[in-house]
Amino acid sequence: NGHSLVYVAIDGRLGGVIEICPTIRPEAMRVVQALHQRNLSIVLISGDHEYPTRKLAQQLGIATHYANTLPEDKAVLIKEMQNNGKFVCFIGDGINDAIALKQAQVSISLQGAATIATDTAQIILIQQNLDQLLCLFDLVERFEANIKANALITTIPGIICIGGVYFLHFGILAGCVLFDVALLMGLSNAMLPLLSNQLKKVPKTLMRSC
Repeated sequence: NGHSLVYVAIDGRLGGVIEICPTIRPEAMRVVQALHQRNLSIVLISGDHEYPTRKLAQQLGIATHYANTLPEDKAVLIKEMQNNGKFVCFIGDGINDAIALKQAQVSISLQGAATIATDTAQIILIQQNLDQLLCLFDLVERFEANIKANALITTIPGIICIGGVYFLHFGILAGCVLFDVALLMGLSNAMLPLLSNQLKKVPKTLMRSC
């Protein structure tokens, strides 16, 4: 069945075999599919044997996997991906994940994981649920969009102002107006995440009354 086997000896003779079956988190399949929809490359790196690792990767729909991987080898694999131009986010919760967590550009662990993993990781999922990973990516996308919008809002008026001075003979008043408009628009855009979060906290009854 592709499970890991632990042989137990008593007085030098085989006493039995313990079969260890990996447990897949209920949300894991859903999270992996959602990450695929974001066009992210997903790699499974495991210290387990080849067959159970391959079976787990097939169940989760992960095309690339590495088995029999020692802790230091996980970091080497991540380094190779980085050398190939990949930006690596590593998720791990075990003692043997600490080196890889330190090597990756972004490292994520879960609350309740091995202490060395949570001490090394940059981000801890407090609810111990991989669904929070999708919320994290949503937050990053919104933050990136806000930063790009802010860059345009603050840059374009400056370009207009400089071009206006040279070609349209803008005066000091026009330059000041453009500067103030860009400043107000930039501040407003920067405040959008806070305002959006505050609106979500407003009770529905209050929203209806408004």
